[in-house]
Amino acid sequence: QAQLVDSGGGLVQPGGSLRLSCEAATFTLSRDYIAIGWFRQAPGKGREPVSCINTSENSQWYADSVKGRFTISRDDAANSVYLQMNSLKPEDTAVYYCAADYDAWCGAPVNQYDYWGQGTQVTVSS
Repeated sequence: QAQLVDSGGGLVQPGGSLRLSCEAATFTLSRDYIAIGWFRQAPGKGREPVSCINTSENSQWYADSVKGRFTISRDDAANSVYLQMNSLKPEDTAVYYCAADYDAWCGAPVNQYDYWGQGTQVTVSS
């Protein structure tokens, strides 16, 4: 069973920054062709894609709501993916989940991903 371990959430003021980490414990980023990235789920809302890397092309994808503020990156030596979140807004408040799959693509909906982290809470509030 593939494991994803996500971390790095917390409480931050509007305009602040956080960096989320996702350790892909049983994938090998330098070898496996997967889509890996982040979804988020705000209270009372569905889970939505935020950002993603397609490891075969190293292409990156961002939801329109986070473009220019969030940056996704990978470290193959650490077998990890990171999400640097800058200029955070209260509407970014959500549980953020790392997700990955061999058969998914960046921007794909929730049901295309079989492997999930446990989630990390991000709260943006003054």
